Amino acid sequence: MSHGPATAPPTGYRAVFRVREFRAVFAAHLLSLLGVVVSELALTVLVYDLTGSPLLSALTFALGMLPYVIGGTLFAGVADRYPARRVLVVCDLVCAACVAVMLVPATPVAGLLVLRCLVAAIAPVFTGTRMAALTDILGDGDLYVLGRSLLRIVSQSAMLIGFGAGGALLTVLSPRGAITVTVVTFLCSAALLRFGTRDRPARAGSGSATLLKESLSGARLILGDRRIRALLLLLWLPAMFVVAPEALAAPYVAEIGAGPAALGLLLCAMAVGHVGAELFVGSALRPRTRSRIVLPVAAVGLLPLVVYVVRPGLPLALAALALAGMGAAYVIGLDQWFVDAVPPELRGRAMTLLTAGLMTIQGAGMALAGLAAEFFPVHHVVAGSGIIGTVIALLVVAEVRRAAPGQMSDTERRDGADRHMTSR
Repeated sequence: MSHGPATAPPTGYRAVFRVREFRAVFAAHLLSLLGVVVSELALTVLVYDLTGSPLLSALTFALGMLPYVIGGTLFAGVADRYPARRVLVVCDLVCAACVAVMLVPATPVAGLLVLRCLVAAIAPVFTGTRMAALTDILGDGDLYVLGRSLLRIVSQSAMLIGFGAGGALLTVLSPRGAITVTVVTFLCSAALLRFGTRDRPARAGSGSATLLKESLSGARLILGDRRIRALLLLLWLPAMFVVAPEALAAPYVAEIGAGPAALGLLLCAMAVGHVGAELFVGSALRPRTRSRIVLPVAAVGLLPLVVYVVRPGLPLALAALALAGMGAAYVIGLDQWFVDAVPPELRGRAMTLLTAGLMTIQGAGMALAGLAAEFFPVHHVVAGSGIIGTVIALLVVAEVRRAAPGQMSDTERRDGADRHMTSR
């Protein structure tokens, strides 16, 4: 009896969503991220209302990035020392408690900033643990890469949606009322992770070492490996320069005499390019092709910013920013290289260090761009970021090639990329 052709199993992003645990992680990520973005905007407004100080208001945003390096370095050992589900749920609950204290009218401005720092210090531990846990949920092959891609797409999209939603909420709620949303989203995220994912044992035993010693020794092992260090630099350094046009969007709008709507478009353009590139590379390209484009795209991804040297009008600037956002397409293939290079027992600490370094270096890039704009025209600073960033990217690409395992051609190297591990 004929039953007709068998239905082909889903591939690409559809295959990732078929994994029940990933759906829980995805929903938790979406909820908590939207809550964080809304709270950042509301907390900035609250601090300004309480103090009338633009500096303290801006510092509220900056404090969302600066503590990453502390949390990612000193507490990274948590990600491997304790079961991932427990770490994720506890992080969510601690963040919910911190945000709940922000709602108390008696909390002084200094207390608000300290709580902001604490939430930011927890963030890299949470993110690194979740990234490592994805290898348990999805494996360390193509499903993992696509799962990471989806979470990045959500992050980019949530920035756009979250700021819009936060602005809308602030028209009908007080800043503290809007911050309440974040408490709810953290608690929902904790519930999704607790009941939607399996309890798995810790990656590494606690042993006799203290948490601080374990975190620092993990960082030394990770940064001491030439291959892992080169991949981290390729993830970090281009990000340091690509943030310049976003950091200087407001002064650039003033420089070209555009209106407020132009500012919103400039801030959205790079995210739109990033999301479009992620979706295309993740759904249309095979794993081997994704890997082949890593180094070429990383080498030229910042070149569109050089267009700023002619002080482009809004249409050309938007096109350049969208192209620069598309340059992030190399990260999908690089994710696979990174997870292959890191031994399983170090993955939690490596992912935490990756997250902390990325946020810290982006914050430094924004600060340096702002400093340079005090002395040079804004469009020259952005163009210079494109030029200097490209030179540095080429140097890092060369180091990644030198640190590749074995003596292989690019094609051969990718064929074996799923198998190589760093020697210990």
